[in-house]
Amino acid sequence: MREKTQNVVVLVTGVAGFIGSRVAELLAQRGDAVIGVDNINDYYDVQLKYARLRNLLGVNKDGGEIEFEHVYQSSIYPKLRFVRLSIDDKVALDKLFGERKYDVVVNLAAQAGVRYSITHPYTYMQSNLVGFLNVLEACRNFNVPKLVFASSSSVYGMNEKVPYCEEDKVDSPISLYAASKKGNELMAHCYSKLYGFQTIGLRYFTVYGPWGRPDMSPMLFANAIRDDKSIKIFNNGDMIRDFTYIDDIAKGTICAIDHTLDIEKCEHNVPYKIYNIGCSHPVNLMDFISEMEHAFGKEFKKEFLPMQAGDVYQTYADCSRLEEDMGYRPRVSLKEGLENFVQWYKTYGLKFKV
Repeated sequence: MREKTQNVVVLVTGVAGFIGSRVAELLAQRGDAVIGVDNINDYYDVQLKYARLRNLLGVNKDGGEIEFEHVYQSSIYPKLRFVRLSIDDKVALDKLFGERKYDVVVNLAAQAGVRYSITHPYTYMQSNLVGFLNVLEACRNFNVPKLVFASSSSVYGMNEKVPYCEEDKVDSPISLYAASKKGNELMAHCYSKLYGFQTIGLRYFTVYGPWGRPDMSPMLFANAIRDDKSIKIFNNGDMIRDFTYIDDIAKGTICAIDHTLDIEKCEHNVPYKIYNIGCSHPVNLMDFISEMEHAFGKEFKKEFLPMQAGDVYQTYADCSRLEEDMGYRPRVSLKEGLENFVQWYKTYGLKFKV
């Protein structure tokens, strides 16, 4: 349920990404003014990112470059615009913030991927820490009342207690990506304490669905079927994930956009709060594979491998805080979600080099 009137002005960073594109689409569909930004980096095939943008903008951008700092107006959603820029470019970001007043900033821009952080550590520091600092500074300097930002379930690291609760210790990360996300949480708390604007951090659990990232298991498995190759199953299949469908994640994020924190219920009266956002129904990886085989109507070839550096055995979200405060409740079953993904993949996914 919305807690305030329609027609808020929302800045969404990382709008060409998996979660960001869907959040922006749902906001635009309900009539909010949305300004989306993204640097369209080449961590994975940029054509997939352009395809997400075409879905939002209604223009053909796969044949040419989208210029930095140029404004692209959506022909589908009258109140949605896209600007290509990087959040680690402080000058460009400040210019964007100075052009209009934002009611909420949603920071979903980040260098993603756990394993990639093992080999590209400086990329994570520049985007996830320097870039996030620029966003915080812009919110402070341009009087933005609320920032919603992406954290990650990876912050729970070596924590063996399940389900994961927001009060659990998160001081044992096992990847630089996880450390950068914990750093974001600490930075946001500091800015809320010092400058008084609200910050809400969302610890996303494993997200899947149409337009998903190609470095995650659903797309990797689908590509293996396409190419008649074996799927790689780490830790010999003994892994548990809290798979959550993209629409549930996007709607939960919008709950946070609409929500106003009760300062008296925030620790030390700092307008800052962290929430888990997942499905709360963890699935064994082999069961996930079985359900995906059923959706494709074909059995995978399988290659069993040991655990990879930076991975964790299980993720399991306790989302009771998000449910109690904002009414969040995931609706899409694994069966329905994978059927939707497979249908999308057969229609669109085959076109991308993912």
